[in-house]
Amino acid sequence: MRVALGIEYLGTAYCGWQYQEHCDSVQKNLQSALSFIADEKIEVHCAGRTDAGVHAIGQVVHFDTKSARLGRAWVQGTNTQLPYDIRVAWAKPVSEDFHARFSAKARQYRYVIFNRAVHSAVLSGRVTWERQCLNEHAMHNAAQALIGEYDFSSFRASGCQANHAIREVQSIQVTRHDDFVFVDIQANAFLHHMVRNIVGTLLEIGRGEKPEEWVKSLLEKQDRTQAGITAPAEGLYFVNALYPEEFELPRTPLDAVLWQE
Repeated sequence: MRVALGIEYLGTAYCGWQYQEHCDSVQKNLQSALSFIADEKIEVHCAGRTDAGVHAIGQVVHFDTKSARLGRAWVQGTNTQLPYDIRVAWAKPVSEDFHARFSAKARQYRYVIFNRAVHSAVLSGRVTWERQCLNEHAMHNAAQALIGEYDFSSFRASGCQANHAIREVQSIQVTRHDDFVFVDIQANAFLHHMVRNIVGTLLEIGRGEKPEEWVKSLLEKQDRTQAGITAPAEGLYFVNALYPEEFELPRTPLDAVLWQE
């Protein structure tokens, strides 16, 4: 039987999603908890791997098992075996042709910037702090140049292992709610550090250090060294993996990322 799960986690304490022998990862904890409930070794596959310090509210995984369990066992039972900062939100049996990564049509991320002169004591590790007042309208206008299918080499980490840098950004919006600036981006897939590199570039535009046209010129140059720095991991949230309707999987609303717009 193949089962899909919706996973939430606060990434602060982990070295990322992917299982690694030398450090604590989200995948390592989840597989251990599921294996306990299933009474067999479980290996999970995710919709999109996240880096150290990156969070998720709509990560999707799947696994195969010989154990027959009710949905509430996969949710409530697994959660009893997980640390407080990792939770299974839902579970659903799926067909054998479903794959958490390869069946996904698109992925959504939200980047959260706390834009105030003084940092928040209670939001540390959950947002990126920017003391200088940002022009979110300039950031949004500049970001529209990214919509479409392009070579995103200028926003690709040097260690990215993808075969090519061609990706399709389907939407990107920069909005403000009081002291919070949100960067919401949806694409068919993402390169390593792609969202954080885009945000780092948009921050320079928001501060007035670069013109709005800079983003378009960076796409054309296809040179990572010309773009902005990589924005911190703590502001980034994996919000959704989007699948064909036939799988009938839940979708996480954007406003579930701590703050409503």
